[in-house]
Amino acid sequence: MTTPDLIWAALLALGAAYELLALADAEDGNTLSERVRAWFRVHTRPGRAIFAAAWTGFAVWFLVHILG
Repeated sequence: MTTPDLIWAALLALGAAYELLALADAEDGNTLSERVRAWFRVHTRPGRAIFAAAWTGFAVWFLVHILG
């Protein structure tokens, strides 16, 4: 494995480990999905629209980026 592979693997593993700890913790607001909901304020109509546009834009860009 190259250095970038190791760094990305470590970042993903660290993120997964934190998510598992957050799921095991009873405190609200720790998981990635809870944070994303708070950041984009998806409880509001504009927040939902912004999140949907951002997520769709990212998904389309990433698909084209990887396959192109």
